[in-house]
Amino acid sequence: MEQIIHKIKKSSHLLIASHAEPDGDAVGSLIALGLAIGKLNVKTTLYNASPIPAVYRFLPSVERIVRHIKKANTYDTAIVLDCGDISRVGEVSTMVRKIPCMINIDHHISNTYFGNVQLIDTAACSTAEIVYRLIKALAIPMDKAIATCLYTGILTDTGSFRFSNTNQAAFAISNEMTGLGVEPYDVAQHVFGTYSLGRIKLLNLALDSIEISENGKLSIMTITKNMLAETDTQPEDVDGMINYARRIKNVKVAALIQEIQNATETSIAINRYHVSLRSDGTVDVAMIASSFGGGGHASAAGFQIESTLSNLKSEIIVLADRL
Repeated sequence: MEQIIHKIKKSSHLLIASHAEPDGDAVGSLIALGLAIGKLNVKTTLYNASPIPAVYRFLPSVERIVRHIKKANTYDTAIVLDCGDISRVGEVSTMVRKIPCMINIDHHISNTYFGNVQLIDTAACSTAEIVYRLIKALAIPMDKAIATCLYTGILTDTGSFRFSNTNQAAFAISNEMTGLGVEPYDVAQHVFGTYSLGRIKLLNLALDSIEISENGKLSIMTITKNMLAETDTQPEDVDGMINYARRIKNVKVAALIQEIQNATETSIAINRYHVSLRSDGTVDVAMIASSFGGGGHASAAGFQIESTLSNLKSEIIVLADRL
Protein backbone atom coordinates (compact mmCIF):
# COMPACT_ATOMS: atom_id res chain seq x y z
CA MET A 1 0.00 0.00 0.00
CA GLU A 2 2.80 2.45 0.87
CA GLN A 3 4.44 1.96 -2.52
CA ILE A 4 1.15 2.69 -4.29
CA ILE A 5 0.57 5.81 -2.20
CA HIS A 6 4.05 7.05 -3.08
CA LYS A 7 3.52 6.38 -6.81
CA ILE A 8 0.17 8.20 -6.82
CA LYS A 9 1.43 11.28 -5.00
CA LYS A 10 4.51 11.56 -7.23
CA SER A 11 2.60 11.08 -10.48
CA SER A 12 2.30 13.99 -12.92
CA HIS A 13 -0.42 12.41 -15.11
CA LEU A 14 -2.21 9.30 -13.95
CA LEU A 15 -4.38 7.06 -16.13
CA ILE A 16 -7.12 5.13 -14.31
CA ALA A 17 -8.87 2.40 -16.29
CA SER A 18 -11.35 -0.40 -15.64
CA HIS A 19 -12.54 -3.33 -17.74
CA ALA A 20 -14.51 -3.06 -20.97
CA GLU A 21 -18.25 -3.69 -20.80
CA PRO A 22 -18.16 -2.35 -17.23
CA ASP A 23 -20.41 -3.34 -14.36
CA GLY A 24 -21.25 -1.20 -11.33
CA ASP A 25 -18.04 -2.08 -9.53
CA ALA A 26 -15.87 -1.16 -12.52
CA VAL A 27 -17.62 2.19 -13.03
CA GLY A 28 -18.03 3.05 -9.35
CA SER A 29 -14.43 2.22 -8.45
CA LEU A 30 -13.13 4.15 -11.46
CA ILE A 31 -14.96 7.37 -10.65
CA ALA A 32 -14.46 7.13 -6.88
CA LEU A 33 -10.69 6.80 -7.20
CA GLY A 34 -10.53 9.50 -9.85
CA LEU A 35 -12.46 11.96 -7.68
CA ALA A 36 -10.34 11.13 -4.65
CA ILE A 37 -6.96 11.46 -6.37
CA GLY A 38 -8.15 14.69 -7.94
CA LYS A 39 -8.18 16.14 -4.42
CA LEU A 40 -4.42 15.60 -4.33
CA ASN A 41 -4.07 17.91 -7.35
CA VAL A 42 -2.74 15.01 -9.42
CA LYS A 43 -3.80 15.16 -13.07
CA THR A 44 -5.96 12.13 -13.88
CA THR A 45 -7.65 10.64 -16.93
CA LEU A 46 -10.47 8.14 -16.42
CA TYR A 47 -10.83 5.55 -19.18
CA ASN A 48 -13.16 2.77 -20.20
CA ALA A 49 -13.32 1.20 -23.65
CA SER A 50 -17.11 0.79 -23.66
CA PRO A 51 -20.08 3.11 -23.40
CA ILE A 52 -21.12 3.43 -19.77
CA PRO A 53 -24.37 1.48 -19.20
CA ALA A 54 -27.39 3.76 -18.83
CA VAL A 55 -28.09 2.50 -15.31
CA TYR A 56 -24.77 3.95 -14.10
CA ARG A 57 -24.93 7.29 -15.86
CA PHE A 58 -26.49 8.86 -12.76
CA LEU A 59 -23.15 8.60 -10.97
CA PRO A 60 -21.46 11.94 -10.26
CA SER A 61 -18.73 12.93 -12.74
CA VAL A 62 -19.50 9.97 -15.01
CA GLU A 63 -18.95 12.35 -17.94
CA ARG A 64 -15.24 12.40 -17.06
CA ILE A 65 -14.82 8.84 -18.33
CA VAL A 66 -13.34 8.89 -21.84
CA ARG A 67 -13.21 6.14 -24.47
CA HIS A 68 -10.07 7.33 -26.24
CA ILE A 69 -6.69 8.08 -24.70
CA LYS A 70 -3.43 9.58 -25.88
CA LYS A 71 -0.07 7.90 -26.37
CA ALA A 72 1.61 5.99 -23.53
CA ASN A 73 4.22 8.71 -23.00
CA THR A 74 1.41 11.07 -21.94
CA TYR A 75 1.15 9.19 -18.63
CA ASP A 76 3.73 8.20 -16.03
CA THR A 77 1.43 5.93 -14.02
CA ALA A 78 -1.57 3.70 -14.80
CA ILE A 79 -3.99 2.22 -12.28
CA VAL A 80 -5.96 -0.71 -13.68
CA LEU A 81 -9.08 -1.53 -11.67
CA ASP A 82 -11.20 -4.68 -11.46
CA CYS A 83 -9.31 -6.54 -14.22
CA GLY A 84 -8.13 -10.12 -13.83
CA ASP A 85 -5.79 -9.55 -16.76
CA ILE A 86 -4.54 -6.43 -18.53
CA SER A 87 -6.31 -7.55 -21.71
CA ARG A 88 -9.63 -6.77 -20.01
CA VAL A 89 -9.11 -3.04 -20.55
CA GLY A 90 -9.61 -3.66 -24.26
CA GLU A 91 -7.70 -2.65 -27.37
CA VAL A 92 -5.51 -0.12 -25.56
CA SER A 93 -3.96 -2.82 -23.34
CA THR A 94 -0.80 -2.88 -25.48
CA MET A 95 -0.38 0.86 -25.05
CA VAL A 96 -1.10 0.72 -21.32
CA ARG A 97 1.69 -1.85 -20.91
CA LYS A 98 4.14 0.82 -22.11
CA ILE A 99 3.29 3.27 -19.30
CA PRO A 100 6.29 3.34 -16.91
CA CYS A 101 4.38 2.21 -13.80
CA MET A 102 1.26 0.06 -13.83
CA ILE A 103 -0.67 -0.53 -10.58
CA ASN A 104 -3.03 -3.52 -10.55
CA ILE A 105 -5.95 -3.26 -8.08
CA ASP A 106 -8.41 -6.14 -8.09
CA HIS A 107 -10.31 -8.79 -6.13
CA HIS A 108 -10.62 -11.60 -8.69
CA ILE A 109 -9.11 -14.93 -7.69
CA SER A 110 -8.04 -15.45 -11.31
CA ASN A 111 -5.90 -12.27 -11.40
CA THR A 112 -2.66 -12.82 -13.35
CA TYR A 113 -0.71 -10.37 -11.15
CA PHE A 114 0.21 -8.17 -14.08
CA GLY A 115 1.77 -4.75 -13.61
CA ASN A 116 4.63 -3.36 -11.54
CA VAL A 117 2.70 -3.14 -8.28
CA GLN A 118 -0.32 -5.18 -7.17
CA LEU A 119 -3.01 -4.55 -4.58
CA ILE A 120 -5.13 -7.68 -4.77
CA ASP A 121 -7.48 -9.02 -2.12
CA THR A 122 -9.61 -11.97 -3.21
CA ALA A 123 -11.50 -11.82 0.10
CA ALA A 124 -12.79 -8.33 -0.70
CA CYS A 125 -16.44 -8.13 -1.72
CA SER A 126 -15.57 -5.81 -4.61
CA THR A 127 -12.84 -3.66 -6.04
CA ALA A 128 -14.77 -0.74 -4.54
CA GLU A 129 -13.93 -2.13 -1.09
CA ILE A 130 -10.21 -2.07 -1.91
CA VAL A 131 -10.48 1.43 -3.42
CA TYR A 132 -12.21 2.56 -0.21
CA ARG A 133 -9.22 1.32 1.81
CA LEU A 134 -6.78 3.04 -0.56
CA ILE A 135 -8.62 6.36 -0.29
CA LYS A 136 -8.51 6.04 3.50
CA ALA A 137 -4.78 5.24 3.40
CA LEU A 138 -4.24 8.33 1.24
CA ALA A 139 -5.98 10.35 3.98
CA ILE A 140 -8.36 11.83 1.41
CA PRO A 141 -11.66 12.97 2.96
CA MET A 142 -14.74 11.19 1.67
CA ASP A 143 -17.66 13.18 0.28
CA LYS A 144 -21.11 12.27 -1.03
CA ALA A 145 -19.93 11.92 -4.64
CA ILE A 146 -17.17 9.45 -3.77
CA ALA A 147 -19.48 7.67 -1.34
CA THR A 148 -22.19 7.23 -3.99
CA CYS A 149 -19.72 5.61 -6.36
CA LEU A 150 -18.29 3.25 -3.73
CA TYR A 151 -21.75 2.30 -2.47
CA THR A 152 -22.89 1.52 -6.03
CA GLY A 153 -19.83 -0.65 -6.62
CA ILE A 154 -20.44 -2.68 -3.47
CA LEU A 155 -24.22 -2.92 -3.98
CA THR A 156 -23.94 -4.24 -7.51
CA ASP A 157 -20.99 -6.62 -7.03
CA THR A 158 -22.66 -8.28 -4.04
CA GLY A 159 -25.97 -8.60 -5.87
CA SER A 160 -27.67 -6.31 -3.36
CA PHE A 161 -25.87 -8.18 -0.58
CA ARG A 162 -27.21 -11.55 -1.76
CA PHE A 163 -24.07 -13.11 -3.26
CA SER A 164 -21.57 -15.26 -1.38
CA ASN A 165 -18.88 -12.55 -1.61
CA THR A 166 -20.93 -10.34 0.75
CA ASN A 167 -18.79 -9.75 3.84
CA GLN A 168 -18.79 -7.57 6.95
CA ALA A 169 -16.90 -4.84 5.12
CA ALA A 170 -19.71 -4.59 2.57
CA PHE A 171 -22.16 -3.61 5.30
CA ALA A 172 -19.70 -1.49 7.29
CA ILE A 173 -18.60 0.59 4.30
CA SER A 174 -22.16 0.93 3.00
CA ASN A 175 -23.26 2.15 6.42
CA GLU A 176 -20.50 4.75 6.41
CA MET A 177 -21.43 5.84 2.88
CA THR A 178 -25.09 6.35 3.80
CA GLY A 179 -23.87 8.47 6.69
CA LEU A 180 -22.24 10.71 4.08
CA GLY A 181 -25.56 11.28 2.35
CA VAL A 182 -25.97 8.32 -0.01
CA GLU A 183 -29.66 7.42 -0.42
CA PRO A 184 -29.95 3.63 -0.89
CA TYR A 185 -33.44 3.96 -2.43
CA ASP A 186 -32.25 6.46 -5.04
CA VAL A 187 -29.27 4.30 -6.03
CA ALA A 188 -31.45 1.19 -6.23
CA GLN A 189 -33.99 3.00 -8.39
CA HIS A 190 -31.31 3.96 -10.88
CA VAL A 191 -29.60 0.56 -10.92
CA PHE A 192 -32.58 -1.78 -10.65
CA GLY A 193 -35.79 0.20 -10.83
CA THR A 194 -36.25 1.34 -14.42
CA TYR A 195 -36.16 -0.63 -17.70
CA SER A 196 -36.80 0.49 -21.24
CA LEU A 197 -39.50 -1.23 -23.29
CA GLY A 198 -36.74 -2.52 -25.58
CA ARG A 199 -35.01 -4.21 -22.65
CA ILE A 200 -38.23 -5.98 -21.69
CA LYS A 201 -38.62 -7.20 -25.28
CA LEU A 202 -34.99 -8.36 -25.29
CA LEU A 203 -35.58 -10.23 -22.04
CA ASN A 204 -38.50 -12.03 -23.67
CA LEU A 205 -36.27 -13.18 -26.55
CA ALA A 206 -33.51 -14.16 -24.12
CA LEU A 207 -35.90 -16.28 -22.05
CA ASP A 208 -37.12 -18.02 -25.20
CA SER A 209 -33.52 -18.90 -26.05
CA ILE A 210 -32.86 -20.87 -22.87
CA GLU A 211 -31.72 -24.46 -23.35
CA ILE A 212 -31.29 -27.00 -20.56
CA SER A 213 -28.84 -29.91 -20.51
CA GLU A 214 -30.23 -33.46 -20.34
CA ASN A 215 -29.34 -33.78 -16.66
CA GLY A 216 -30.96 -30.41 -15.91
CA LYS A 217 -27.85 -29.02 -14.22
CA LEU A 218 -26.75 -26.54 -16.88
CA SER A 219 -28.69 -23.83 -18.70
CA ILE A 220 -27.63 -21.79 -21.72
CA MET A 221 -29.08 -18.41 -22.69
CA THR A 222 -28.13 -16.85 -26.03
CA ILE A 223 -28.27 -13.22 -27.13
CA THR A 224 -27.31 -12.30 -30.70
CA LYS A 225 -26.68 -9.00 -32.46
CA ASN A 226 -29.91 -9.56 -34.39
CA MET A 227 -31.84 -9.72 -31.13
CA LEU A 228 -30.34 -6.40 -30.05
CA ALA A 229 -31.21 -4.85 -33.41
CA GLU A 230 -34.77 -6.22 -33.33
CA THR A 231 -35.43 -4.71 -29.89
CA ASP A 232 -33.41 -1.51 -30.45
CA THR A 233 -31.23 -2.27 -27.42
CA GLN A 234 -27.54 -2.11 -26.60
CA PRO A 235 -25.13 -4.70 -25.10
CA GLU A 236 -25.48 -2.90 -21.77
CA ASP A 237 -29.16 -3.94 -21.66
CA VAL A 238 -28.10 -7.59 -21.27
CA ASP A 239 -26.77 -6.92 -17.77
CA GLY A 240 -28.37 -9.21 -15.18
CA MET A 241 -30.34 -11.39 -17.59
CA ILE A 242 -28.20 -14.44 -16.86
CA ASN A 243 -29.73 -14.59 -13.39
CA TYR A 244 -33.00 -15.83 -14.89
CA ALA A 245 -31.18 -18.82 -16.35
CA ARG A 246 -29.32 -19.41 -13.09
CA ARG A 247 -32.42 -19.45 -10.93
CA ILE A 248 -34.07 -22.35 -12.76
CA LYS A 249 -34.71 -25.24 -10.37
CA ASN A 250 -31.86 -27.80 -10.21
CA VAL A 251 -29.55 -25.69 -12.42
CA LYS A 252 -26.04 -25.53 -10.99
CA VAL A 253 -24.38 -23.50 -13.76
CA ALA A 254 -25.86 -20.97 -16.17
CA ALA A 255 -24.07 -19.73 -19.28
CA LEU A 256 -24.99 -16.59 -21.21
CA ILE A 257 -23.58 -16.55 -24.74
CA GLN A 258 -23.50 -13.02 -26.13
CA GLU A 259 -22.47 -12.34 -29.72
CA ILE A 260 -19.96 -9.49 -29.98
CA GLN A 261 -18.75 -9.24 -33.57
CA ASN A 262 -17.52 -11.23 -36.55
CA ALA A 263 -14.10 -12.72 -35.89
CA THR A 264 -12.99 -11.83 -39.42
CA GLU A 265 -14.50 -9.72 -42.15
CA THR A 266 -14.57 -12.69 -44.50
CA SER A 267 -16.23 -15.06 -42.07
CA ILE A 268 -19.97 -15.25 -41.63
CA ALA A 269 -20.30 -18.23 -39.29
CA ILE A 270 -17.31 -17.60 -37.02
CA ASN A 271 -18.07 -14.81 -34.57
CA ARG A 272 -16.61 -13.53 -31.34
CA TYR A 273 -18.66 -14.27 -28.25
CA HIS A 274 -18.56 -13.25 -24.63
CA VAL A 275 -19.65 -16.07 -22.33
CA SER A 276 -20.77 -15.26 -18.79
CA LEU A 277 -20.94 -18.08 -16.26
CA ARG A 278 -22.89 -18.14 -13.00
CA SER A 279 -22.94 -20.85 -10.35
CA ASP A 280 -25.38 -21.75 -7.60
CA GLY A 281 -22.36 -21.84 -5.28
CA THR A 282 -21.55 -25.53 -5.61
CA VAL A 283 -19.43 -25.21 -8.77
CA ASP A 284 -16.28 -23.12 -9.28
CA VAL A 285 -17.01 -21.42 -12.60
CA ALA A 286 -13.71 -19.49 -12.45
CA MET A 287 -11.98 -22.82 -13.10
CA ILE A 288 -14.24 -23.44 -16.09
CA ALA A 289 -13.64 -19.93 -17.45
CA SER A 290 -9.88 -20.26 -17.03
CA SER A 291 -9.90 -23.38 -19.24
CA PHE A 292 -11.21 -21.09 -22.01
CA GLY A 293 -8.69 -18.35 -21.26
CA GLY A 294 -10.97 -16.30 -19.01
CA GLY A 295 -11.42 -15.93 -15.29
CA GLY A 296 -13.43 -14.39 -12.49
CA HIS A 297 -14.89 -15.56 -9.19
CA ALA A 298 -15.94 -19.01 -8.03
CA SER A 299 -19.61 -18.11 -8.50
CA ALA A 300 -19.32 -15.61 -11.38
CA ALA A 301 -16.82 -15.74 -14.24
CA GLY A 302 -16.51 -15.34 -17.98
CA PHE A 303 -14.42 -15.57 -21.12
CA GLN A 304 -14.33 -14.50 -24.77
CA ILE A 305 -13.93 -16.87 -27.68
CA GLU A 306 -14.04 -17.00 -31.47
CA SER A 307 -16.25 -19.84 -32.67
CA THR A 308 -19.45 -20.75 -34.41
CA LEU A 309 -22.52 -20.60 -32.20
CA SER A 310 -23.27 -24.31 -32.65
CA ASN A 311 -19.71 -25.37 -31.76
CA LEU A 312 -19.65 -23.07 -28.75
CA LYS A 313 -22.91 -24.47 -27.43
CA SER A 314 -21.57 -27.99 -27.89
CA GLU A 315 -18.42 -27.15 -25.93
CA ILE A 316 -20.47 -25.70 -23.10
CA ILE A 317 -23.16 -28.39 -22.94
CA VAL A 318 -20.58 -31.14 -22.36
CA LEU A 319 -19.70 -29.40 -19.10
CA ALA A 320 -23.01 -30.62 -17.72
CA ASP A 321 -21.63 -34.15 -17.46
CA ARG A 322 -19.13 -32.93 -14.84
CA LEU A 323 -21.74 -31.20 -12.69
